Amino acid sequence: MLLMTTKRAVAAIALTLLVAGAGATLAAASDAEVTIKDFDFQPMAVTVPVGSTVTWKNLDGEPHTVTSADGVFRSGALDQGDSYSFRFTRPGVYAYLCSIHPRMTAKVTVK
Repeated sequence: MLLMTTKRAVAAIALTLLVAGAGATLAAASDAEVTIKDFDFQPMAVTVPVGSTVTWKNLDGEPHTVTSADGVFRSGALDQGDSYSFRFTRPGVYAYLCSIHPRMTAKVTVK
């Protein structure tokens, strides 16, 4: 009888830790959206935790790209209404630009 009670207690503790750990993982990620409008990335600086996905959406009538300065990510040409997403799995500062209009620059900081 004592063995059955001990097994149930251990199972309950393990389940509690599993659920708490999953909640912490879900709470840590925070996705962000950047719009491309009037030949600018808005906002120009985004800070997200590791594991987050940033999505860029082109609202301009002209095509744009999202190209990291270090080559980590690169979209194709995004026409009006198109989106591109990238999941950041490592901390760092990621500078990026539009390769069609190189004066368009911004950054993503991943902590």
